[in-house]
Amino acid sequence: MTVKPFQAEARRLLDLMINSIYTHKEIFLRELISNASDAIDKIYYKALTDETITFNKDDYYIRIIPDRKQRTLTVLDTGIGMTKEELETNLGIIAQSGSLAFKQEHESRDGYDLIGQFGVGFYSAFMVADVVTVISRALGSEQAYKWESKGVEGYTIEPCEKEKVGTEVILKLKENTGDEHYDEFLSEYRLRELIKKYSDFIRYPIVMKVTKTRKKAGSDNEYETYEEDEVINSMVPIWRRNKNELTAADYENFYAEKRYGFDKPLTYIHISAEGAVSYKAILYIPERIPFDYYTREYEKGLELYVNGVLVMSKCPDLLPDCFSFVKGMVDSEDLSLNISREMLQHDRQLKVIAKNIKNKTKSELENMLRTDREKYEKFFRAFGRQLKYGIYAGFGQEREFLQDLLLFYSSTEKKLVALDEYVTRMPEEQKYIYYAAGSSVERIEKMPQTELVADKGYEILYFTEDIDEFAARMLGTYKEKEFKSVASGDLGLPESGDKEEEEKSHAALFKQMTEILKGKVSQVRASRRLKNYPVCLASEGDLTIEMEKVLSAMPNQPDIKAERILEINTNHPVFTALKQAFAGDTEKFKLYTNLLYNQALLIEGLPVEDPLALSEQICRIMV
Repeated sequence: MTVKPFQAEARRLLDLMINSIYTHKEIFLRELISNASDAIDKIYYKALTDETITFNKDDYYIRIIPDRKQRTLTVLDTGIGMTKEELETNLGIIAQSGSLAFKQEHESRDGYDLIGQFGVGFYSAFMVADVVTVISRALGSEQAYKWESKGVEGYTIEPCEKEKVGTEVILKLKENTGDEHYDEFLSEYRLRELIKKYSDFIRYPIVMKVTKTRKKAGSDNEYETYEEDEVINSMVPIWRRNKNELTAADYENFYAEKRYGFDKPLTYIHISAEGAVSYKAILYIPERIPFDYYTREYEKGLELYVNGVLVMSKCPDLLPDCFSFVKGMVDSEDLSLNISREMLQHDRQLKVIAKNIKNKTKSELENMLRTDREKYEKFFRAFGRQLKYGIYAGFGQEREFLQDLLLFYSSTEKKLVALDEYVTRMPEEQKYIYYAAGSSVERIEKMPQTELVADKGYEILYFTEDIDEFAARMLGTYKEKEFKSVASGDLGLPESGDKEEEEKSHAALFKQMTEILKGKVSQVRASRRLKNYPVCLASEGDLTIEMEKVLSAMPNQPDIKAERILEINTNHPVFTALKQAFAGDTEKFKLYTNLLYNQALLIEGLPVEDPLALSEQICRIMV
């Protein structure tokens, strides 16, 4: 029998498809099932215009037949079949798509659309098979034909017998190697897993004989195995059902079945969009944070289906980084795919869907914030940090989009509050949104820097996460109110004249302390914020002391330091001792200055530069 060569530079192209286009060998089963589904769809299209053809959906199915003895895997369909000429055209010319040609000839009707459009998916079979045989009998023909190929060498076509219309694709699997175990594609469990993963929502039943166990007749403790046909796929996906038919339990069950998480979702969003880009989606906001969420190993993305066929397990382009916690899926007929169906082209349709998902997610979170505060706070404790990163990233491009979703602990409300709630409560004379940064609420409440602002009756937001100040700096303002740290050198509060005079009168003392602490602080001055504490550190410029802590904890960071100012409470008894030392004991004055600086470091949660020296200084005072 004459072996016919492939056209279109077959050797090079087929080798490329087998070795390069598809990342995972298991994809071949998805491609063959999709082709089988297309073949049945074609009969449906014909029936719409040909009265001699009756289409009863119950008569159409796809069957998977593994044969361990022969080491063959067969994908059989009851679709339209192919003539000899169609076998030549569709399988003999690589990248010639029968489905695409058929689609161009027949307009899509009643929501049906052909899946395969590039004509290369069939050749993925050669990734797992040494020999691929296709036996097909076309609708309206009595003669069947067998197409067979061993790969790049070419193919043969000859007449054969086939009882019913349809197509059988028979793969003679490759022998196992040290790295590849092709026998897995004969395993009932593995085949079921792949069908559920990639083809669960194909609209026709995918049937396979499965092994089951039952008690032997007349016996209570003896069992026997038997084989029985079973439909493996679900066929009707939840997202194509009417929302009114679905319950919360249905959505939660789908969440569990798809293994989006081991928790229960806090809420879900069911989208059915029609228009320039039509798609359906089910999105979930998880209850708990995944264990690897803030690691490099975490992959964001939604499952992407085209006509019910899974083409990407995680499509990152559908989610912005700020909403990377969202789980779920999208199904669309309008997306353009490349020939492997594994990667999406960055086209307009994809961007439209991604933008809509982004806005829908924000709307759902805003609604949760308004109507179910307890649930929103639960969400925010898990994923609020990601929203803040979303504001900080990209030079603040998303700040206006995300700012109303932020919550911070309030010094006066003693709970999490939104920025809008804070600004609404601000007294008319208050110029700034005041915040204090620290490792915990308890620690911030003891910070000496909060005293003056708190005495004014102003609310203070507590920044307890390392990203908080960076996000606030990127926000800059909220509703025209600037963010201001309570540790800032200038709090924007009115100053009394006597304080200014007092500072002038002690200018020499502060100048000497600044000289003693040269290289450690840029200035020593009288504090306008302290009431009960003797000393504290303040900062000038864009970098605060808390921001310095965060940056210094990062690997490979330069030695970045905030501009530190040592503030002294001139009304505290310690200052009296300091003045006396300045007047008559230079060594004691130097000792007191260093002690106060180290005390300020400890209050701020910063490491003491020389613990041994501090210990010696304390001992000198005690003696």
